[in-house]
Amino acid sequence: MAAAAGAHEGGDAPEADTHPGRAYADDRHPASARPDADASHPASARADADDAPQAEPAPGAPAEGDPPVGDTHPDRAYASGPHSAPAPGRPAADRLRKAHAPAPGSGDRNRPQQPPAPAPGHPNHRPAPPAPGDRHLAHSADGKGPAPQRPEPRGGLLMGRPFGVPVYVAPSWFLVAALITWVFGGQLERVLPELGAARYLVSLFFAVAFYASVLVHELAHTVAALRFKLPVRRIQLQFFGGVSEIEKEAETPGREFVLAFVGPLLSLALAGVFYGAAKTVEPGTVPGVLLAGLMISNLIVAAFNLLPGLPLDGGRMLRAVVWKITGKPMMGTIAAAWVGRALAVSVLIGLPLLTQSGALGTDAVDNVGMDTVLDALLAAILAAIIWTGAGNSLRMARLREHLPELRARALTRRAVPVESDTPLSEALRRANAAGARALVVVDTDGKPLSLVREAAIVGVPEHRRPWVAVGGLAQDLTDGMRVSAELSGEELLDALRATPATEYLVVEETGEIYGVLSAADVERAFVKAMARPS
Repeated sequence: MAAAAGAHEGGDAPEADTHPGRAYADDRHPASARPDADASHPASARADADDAPQAEPAPGAPAEGDPPVGDTHPDRAYASGPHSAPAPGRPAADRLRKAHAPAPGSGDRNRPQQPPAPAPGHPNHRPAPPAPGDRHLAHSADGKGPAPQRPEPRGGLLMGRPFGVPVYVAPSWFLVAALITWVFGGQLERVLPELGAARYLVSLFFAVAFYASVLVHELAHTVAALRFKLPVRRIQLQFFGGVSEIEKEAETPGREFVLAFVGPLLSLALAGVFYGAAKTVEPGTVPGVLLAGLMISNLIVAAFNLLPGLPLDGGRMLRAVVWKITGKPMMGTIAAAWVGRALAVSVLIGLPLLTQSGALGTDAVDNVGMDTVLDALLAAILAAIIWTGAGNSLRMARLREHLPELRARALTRRAVPVESDTPLSEALRRANAAGARALVVVDTDGKPLSLVREAAIVGVPEHRRPWVAVGGLAQDLTDGMRVSAELSGEELLDALRATPATEYLVVEETGEIYGVLSAADVERAFVKAMARPS
């Protein structure tokens, strides 16, 4: 389905991130898994001396903790080398708050002091950094910029929101509407020749009415899903029918069967309604032809969807039956998906043969003409849709099978708490000393206020980092950006979907900071799970 629209196995960390824009150290395990810090690393030794007076840097010289002058790559935010590690069972952020957070009033001693600015023309003269209101980074200096939002996925032209679910008409619908208008118009020329060119208006009305009945079919799935408290992302009308994008699976095989069966059942009911209406009008008139065509088309929709192979409704019914027998939903998916692939091959080979032999009510032909070519093309398109849908169903089932392994605690990056006026270079030095890959802005009492965005750090040149406060690169925390370290699987994905962002603060049940969860890490875990065999 187009919706909404991989998972991480065991407690392994996600795959190493080799993107050149990643500005953090390689270690991303949560603090609770690391031994206690010692003074073996030079950065750790310097951290103990934070309260000692620091010499003023010479104009143009790098601040303490900055990378060497020779390393001028703007994306290099952390020094390389071994990292000392915190004690097991305790989040690094909790201890580092005590070790590094400056006491009230002592902030001036804990960050480099800017020397008097050289006069213009001096060799060491640098332009003054822009005022907070003029920052070209992602957020203003007070850290109150808007939260990064992912664009809401669309599916074409929005037609309405029945039952609160958006209904979209995909651009491919206009192509199939034109095709139906042309084909049905040719049939009307033989049945109602007196219509002339007006037959194409009647054919267009038929195309719209047919897809209205397809929409009713999909609304049956949607209402059943909402009745079972399953979220429905959207309904999309496309080239070969419609799709109801239900974001969760039914909890029981019985509900899965009902959810699949209501669509074909309503199509059969519509066919009965059109049949009854056709009996009340003259068969050789425009209303009679339209009603008869809608009756036949709904019968075809119901019969086609009842075929026992994924991604069709009949395939989901077969999946529910196998699930009920074996007790394993994955076994049902595998069985229905392979039946769907066999069905795709049958459609590819059998549909042209049936059409050519006249078994579908057409005249049998002995030679290959345009109609035969069109029948073969239609069969190929249908077979491709069924085969692809069956494969997608297998992949989604495998993903759901691995979702419980996707745990917030295992994917969380270690974080270091810093106050908002801490220079970026000093914050990165502390993070490097702790083996952390994220920064959390806290107040003087240690309460988290905002998250320093990784993309904003990468965008600051190294020579400006001593003069840029982390508060100017931070995104304010909202309620949705705080996630529990205990979340996993679909609960974790639901929490991230509810509040789209690039980073999230991960907290323990006691409210203590555990670390920062990056949406990019979750995405990489998805890819890894999709590549893992079941």
